[in-house]
Amino acid sequence: MLEPIIRVNNIKVVYNEGKANEYYALRGESLEIYPKEYIILFGPSGCGKSTLLYSLLGILPPSSGEILVKGENPYKYNVKKMVQFQRSTVGIIFQSFNLIPSLSVMDNVALPLIFADVPRRERDVRSMKLLKQFGVDQQAYKRSTDLSGGQQQRVAVARSLINDPEILFADEPVGNLDSVSSDQVMGMLEEINIKQQKTVILVTHDAKLLPYAHRVYHMKDGGVEREVINPEKKQIKQTDPGTSILSEIEKLARIYPYASPEELRVKSIVNFLTQDIGFDQIEKLERTVGQFIDGKLTNEGFVDRLMRRVEEGGPEIPKNNAAVFEEKLNIVLKEAREIRSYRDNFTAKVASPRQAERIAGVREDVLRECGIALPPEHIARMDELLKFRIRGFIQSEDFRRRLEAPYENDGMGIPAETARNATWYLEKLIGQGMYL
Repeated sequence: MLEPIIRVNNIKVVYNEGKANEYYALRGESLEIYPKEYIILFGPSGCGKSTLLYSLLGILPPSSGEILVKGENPYKYNVKKMVQFQRSTVGIIFQSFNLIPSLSVMDNVALPLIFADVPRRERDVRSMKLLKQFGVDQQAYKRSTDLSGGQQQRVAVARSLINDPEILFADEPVGNLDSVSSDQVMGMLEEINIKQQKTVILVTHDAKLLPYAHRVYHMKDGGVEREVINPEKKQIKQTDPGTSILSEIEKLARIYPYASPEELRVKSIVNFLTQDIGFDQIEKLERTVGQFIDGKLTNEGFVDRLMRRVEEGGPEIPKNNAAVFEEKLNIVLKEAREIRSYRDNFTAKVASPRQAERIAGVREDVLRECGIALPPEHIARMDELLKFRIRGFIQSEDFRRRLEAPYENDGMGIPAETARNATWYLEKLIGQGMYL
């Protein structure tokens, strides 16, 4: 039977214990982490995730409770054995890189080996091998300050692996990086976990990183609020049949990572009351729509992906519905682009002969989508209302009220439910146009 590589038993970390400003950073947590797992400690600033990480690392003794790493409590080690534990069993990647500016990239990576009295020749060979692995070998003899942020973090990853640790800790490792460098570093950590089969424990407040993990511990106010299993990863933690179940609530936690269990229950019921498809399908539908918006799918590819079965990674939308989805999405994106162009020209005070044509196109789309038939004499007023809302002169509620108001009171005389639908749809178009 597989044993945990880390076992945490009811640990508490208390600052200023017994004083007026006593503060519980951890409130008696217990958890287990298994060899080769990728674990994320997730939560907002101040939730206790970094405190837990540094306790596991062997540098922050718990006030009570016990931590076992490979069956031993590192806080019972003498100084020599603790140094050996931190040198060979665990590695750490920091958010701020923590490279020494006066040393070359090569020597920064080799630094743990210098303290271990490893000969220079062996240090250089092992350092260069890691630098090549992470694509920064060409910078080996430069100062770390000459490197980009992404390159510096790759050097920091290489340094954390120089002693071949079994467990790799990462404290907000991409917090200071741009999106491209962030993706590169996260890809490296995933490769370290999968190919080198090292246990990875990552601390983050960024929900975008959660799909990398086997399991996520959601933390709040010094405690673990819930554990969420990633259904897309083969689990390493073994459980007896019936002792664990991946319910819709756990799946929802991946879509809404900051929501409480109570909020997730409400979302589940609201979905049941108002939607025809489940959240599992919604998540896959969102992914497919995102790929289409990004230009990664053609119209035909989009429809095909919509129709794929859930077990094949699709949302399993019926063929007729998929065709309707494709048509509606193309209309929305077209009108959203027209709204963006209209706003850009208006903001830049550019006179464009197409401005009236753009408003007319949006009007026709809103009327068609909501089944509204206007007499010809009402068209000019409707166009004025659309201009006011798109320019931001009135808010959505003002727009809705004007649609509902009688024509003689400067309104459009549209029934309340239809006016709400038209307002809702226009807000979709404006929202898409704002972020094109």
